[in-house]
Amino acid sequence: MKFRLNSSTALRPALSKLTLALGVASMLAFAGPAPSALAGQKAVPFAAALAPGAPVSFADLIEEISPAVVSINVVIHEEAPDVQLPEGLDQLPEQFRDFFRRQQPGRNGKPRAREGRALGSGFLISKEGHVVTNNHVVENATKITVSMQDGREFEAELVGKDKLTDLAVLKIKDDKAFPFVSFAENINLRVGDWVVAVGNPFGLGGTATAGIVSATGREIGRGAYDFIQIDASINRGNSGGPAFDLYGNVVGVNSQILSPTGGNIGIGFAIPARVAAKVTKELIDKGSVTRGYLGVNIQSIDQDLADSEGLKAREGALVAKVVDDSPAKKAGFKTGDIVLKLDGKSVEDSRDLTRKVGELFVGHKAKFLVLRNGKRKTLNVTIGKRPNNLGEAGTPEATTSKLDEFGMELGKLTPEDRERLDLETDRGILVERVENGKTAFKKGIRAGNALLAAGSTDLNSPADFERAVNEARKAGRKAIRILVQNRNGQLFTALRLDENKSDKD
Repeated sequence: MKFRLNSSTALRPALSKLTLALGVASMLAFAGPAPSALAGQKAVPFAAALAPGAPVSFADLIEEISPAVVSINVVIHEEAPDVQLPEGLDQLPEQFRDFFRRQQPGRNGKPRAREGRALGSGFLISKEGHVVTNNHVVENATKITVSMQDGREFEAELVGKDKLTDLAVLKIKDDKAFPFVSFAENINLRVGDWVVAVGNPFGLGGTATAGIVSATGREIGRGAYDFIQIDASINRGNSGGPAFDLYGNVVGVNSQILSPTGGNIGIGFAIPARVAAKVTKELIDKGSVTRGYLGVNIQSIDQDLADSEGLKAREGALVAKVVDDSPAKKAGFKTGDIVLKLDGKSVEDSRDLTRKVGELFVGHKAKFLVLRNGKRKTLNVTIGKRPNNLGEAGTPEATTSKLDEFGMELGKLTPEDRERLDLETDRGILVERVENGKTAFKKGIRAGNALLAAGSTDLNSPADFERAVNEARKAGRKAIRILVQNRNGQLFTALRLDENKSDKD
């Protein structure tokens, strides 16, 4: 996030990092005898009582790495909304109307561009002057200035940026080699490891803070990539700054903070080094990032869906739709397939599959192990290039023959219903009504949706749905998988059979 005084979002891009670890420093300042020495016992130096691996001071480390950390000042142009003339002023003579228009942000109904400024952090990763920062720091920038710790300033060129990972690379030039730091790509970062952050919080360049890794693999709802959670103090202006381990390696790129007030509360998020290293290298080499593409809409599997498929655990990613003319379509993927493995590696959920596919290069021959109608099948796919305009999955929405055991009233789809839902198939039945609080309602099914399949049965009438439910019960299933279509696309859910059976009994 850029440094704005009026920003008030809860999850905020980190603008900067702050303050040395004064708690440790003040504790270490006490070097006198331990209280036990007063009782005639041998004094133990305080440093010996520190936890194993804890540094006596971060000073040497910070002195070594700080020259490679930079402050970033960005000039951006924003459009100010047009303000209409107050009522009645349009009756004034033209010269007066012109005077009042000139006081407004826009002219003739067009927004007027205005100049704004933003602050962020970054760090050098090459002696040639490549600087890593966040995409949101330099997005829409018309001028980028990089300030070094020694006071030198350079106008930076944007080499490339990647919105999905919120990373960007800049380039500055000088006759002398620049100090730089390196990514720790292969280090197994653990919860409890020390981290040191250096950055430009609130424009206070060269600010250092220390803390620990609070969590790894943290999902914060920002795409398919995980974050490292740290408690080193980071604030607005720390965005794009580095998080170091005790060896001076970059383990993460600070990006977001969680805060109800905008200030630090000890919850910050950094982009892992393994992700940042790969993306920044590609930005330097090509100016953009190319990602692998499969061509499926997928979702994770909850316990009900796992039960409906006879899975012992919630594993894999469920294919809700196969995109026409996609690599998946050409390889024989079908709606309802559950992807269990990619190139021999287990797929945990939909985010894991998205991440794994995205990391494959275009043209890679991939092997997918899928579960289809209870049988495992291997599909060979030539990975394509991910389009830039992919949308995101939406959520179901709502509307009013008898209510079935799940609280639904089902009927036939009209041509108007099919057009409204953008149905590309002849199958499907209409959900005419859903009773509030019943099973179907709890699973997100709403009136106006279409049910396309139940289990492995395509639905063309309410009777098809009833038969599919009965067959699932006879097969001993605890739940039945349902393919639902709403205005936002297709998704799977599962309706439990055991709880509804007990309700009927």
